[in-house]
Amino acid sequence: MDGKILIAYVTTGVYWILGLVALALELWAFADCLRHKPTLFVAASKRTKTFWLALTGVALAIGALTVLAGGSSLGLFGIAAVTAACVYLADVRPALREAGSGGNRNVGPYGPW
Repeated sequence: MDGKILIAYVTTGVYWILGLVALALELWAFADCLRHKPTLFVAASKRTKTFWLALTGVALAIGALTVLAGGSSLGLFGIAAVTAACVYLADVRPALREAGSGGNRNVGPYGPW
């Protein structure tokens, strides 16, 4: 087998795996956004639930199209979609969980104490 063909197979496989990981992150962000009440978004001083549903939904659609197209590359839209999902998971999700806990003072960053 020619070396160029082997490298092409390996890079295609790596991009496909990265596309699946990105799709999993986008699906997780969208599903988590669905399960929270709209009032928690306002209480956490984040944008509305509709905004985050639209953003994570578009990210999920882009991720699904990337994987269905063979996952050959993420491209600019794929990178933006993964970034939107990661922003939700890293910033909005913890704020929603804190707002939903009722402001319990006996809870530290790693659980109750």
